[in-house]
Order: sequence, then C-alpha cells, then structure tokens
Amino acid sequence: MIVQPAGPGEPIARYSRAWAIFYAVVALAVAAAVLGQSETGTGRRAVAVGAIAVIALLYGLWGRRGQAGLPFVVVVLVVFAVGTVAVSTVSYLLFALCPLIFLVLEIRPAVVAVVCANLLPLVGALTNDGVDWYFLTHVAPISATTSAAAVWLGVWIHRVVEQSKERAALIAELESSRAEVARLSHETGVAAERARLAGEIHDTLAQGFTSIITLLQAADPALADERLALAVRTARENLAESRALLAALAPAALATGSLPDAVRRQATRFTEETGSPATFRLTGDTRALPTVVEVVLLRAAQEALTNVRRHANAHEVAVLLAFGADSVRLVVRDDGRGFDTAATTGFGLPGMRARAEQVNGTLTIHSDPDTGTLVEVEVPA
Repeated sequence: MIVQPAGPGEPIARYSRAWAIFYAVVALAVAAAVLGQSETGTGRRAVAVGAIAVIALLYGLWGRRGQAGLPFVVVVLVVFAVGTVAVSTVSYLLFALCPLIFLVLEIRPAVVAVVCANLLPLVGALTNDGVDWYFLTHVAPISATTSAAAVWLGVWIHRVVEQSKERAALIAELESSRAEVARLSHETGVAAERARLAGEIHDTLAQGFTSIITLLQAADPALADERLALAVRTARENLAESRALLAALAPAALATGSLPDAVRRQATRFTEETGSPATFRLTGDTRALPTVVEVVLLRAAQEALTNVRRHANAHEVAVLLAFGADSVRLVVRDDGRGFDTAATTGFGLPGMRARAEQVNGTLTIHSDPDTGTLVEVEVPA
C-alpha cells in the first residue's frame, strides 16, 4: 500500500508486505541476539527486548496506518534510545529503522532523524561507561560512517522514487496527449471527408441537376425532343456519378475512358447545352496519371465550364489539356463578361483551389470584363 498526502511538505508513508517481512526479520534477529547475551543482566535484557517489542507495536498500530509522521519517529527514537542504553546490541535495529524513517518523513527531516538515530548508540555507550577515549576514537568513526551511508542510501532511494513518480506522471501525460491527438485526428479526418463529399456533390450532382433545370427551362417546342433527350442523358450521367460517389470510386467519366476523353466530353456537352462552341485541344505526350490527379483536373474542367455557362454569357470557350515533362495543365478560357476575382462567393472556386492544393497543385484565375476569364490548374505529374 502507498499513501501519499496531497499537500507539499507533508510526510509520505509507503508500506508493503515485503517491507513488513523485512522489518519483522530484523526485529526478531536483534531480539534473539539480545536474549543470547547471558553476561548481560536479566533486567537490562528485558528492557532491551521490551523496547524492540514496543517499536514493533508502534510500527504495526501507528506506522502502518499511513498517519505516521514526525511524532511517530520521535516516539520510536526515544524507545530506541532506551533500548540501546540497556543493551548496545539493540543498535543493530538501525538496519530497519533508517529505511523506515525515510519512508515516513520527507527527505530533509529524514536526514536529520537518521543522523540522530545513528548517534543514539554512541550516546548510550557513553552514558553506561563514561568517557572512553578508545571508544570515541574507534567506535565514533564507525557510527559516523554508518550515518553517512544511511543518509546516502536514503537520499538515493528518495531520488529513485521521485524519478519513478515523474516517469509515471510523464507516461500518464503522454497517454492523455496521445488520446487527445487521436481524437483531434479523427475530428480532422471527419471534417476533411465532409469537405471532400461536399466538393464531390457540388462538382457532380449539383452541376448536373442545374444543367437539367436549365435545359428544361430553355426547352423550345420545336426542339423539345432534342432538349428532353439531352436532359435525360444528363440525369443518367448524374445517376452514374452518384453511384460512383457512394462506392468511393473514381468519377464515372473516368471509368469509361481516359482523362483527355473525359475532358473532351465535358466540352462537347457544353456546346450541346449552350449552343456556344467549346473547342478542346490536347498537347504533349499523354500518359496515365494517379487517379486523384485525374479527378482534380476533371472536376476543375467541370467547375470552370459550369461557371461559364451560368455566369459568363460567353460566345466561345477554349479548353486546353497540356501534358508537360513535370506537370499537367488544364486551361479553360472564355470571352465572356468576366468577374471580380476578389469578390467571389460560393463553393465552386474555393473548392477547386482546395482540390488543387491536395495534390500540391496551383489554381490561377485571370478575369477582365473586356477579355473574359482564364482559369488554369497546374498539378505536378
């Protein structure tokens, strides 16, 4: 059992079954040694054994309750002094008392108490036999050495205990930090996935349904069949996009062909829906790209053409897909009325920029009322 008061400077008591066994063994051994000294008077031996028994009783009834402190140590040392005055052999009980003092008291008062405890046998011997210079010159250095050794051992044990506490606190803090990091990572992942799904829905389903509404609203009775057929085809393509989105697959447009084919189909659809010509040009050596890069470029083409259809009132659009040695560029240029790039609202352009940044790409937009708008997405190949 370990008892540690919360307040600073308060005594600390640590008890265990192993320590209790050690204390009992030392006490019994010292008591047996005292009883075995037949040359010592019976009365002195009785006092010495009684002191050992009283200390054991104090330890069992007082010290083990976790309420031991300086009063407990003072009482124990007084009883110990009585025992050593009666029979000097009781001084061997220091093997158990010194560790006990360090367990009960804080480090500074424990050092003082241990030094006093080691001096008590010396005082007892002088009390019994008077001043004996031979005793002082031979026994006193031994007492000082044992005091120093006991203090060193106690301080070392104290440091080990404190380091163990610090390690335990650090481990607990690290575990808490790891749990917090895991929680924050989960929340960040959830937020990123929500943003990704929002971008996917905006770039596919929302744009497709907008096209369907535009086609139906602009339906001319003379061209009703053609417009309705185009609306039905757009609806089917959006249905395919939604299924691919739910299955976490690549866009349906990429599942049936290459990236250049998918971008070309977007330009062709723009012409069919608006009646304005949209040319597509491919340069460079085409090659397979990572799916995530192809998705970014295709979504950028879809978003740029949707913005032209909804806002630019353009007469002509040009789409360029250029494969370079180190990068791939998608450029969508129109001759519409342009817009203020600093005052844009909505999800489209920020979503396009965020997609490009996810693959270390860049989004560049130039717009002017006289010359139209240029949207360029460049990603490393």
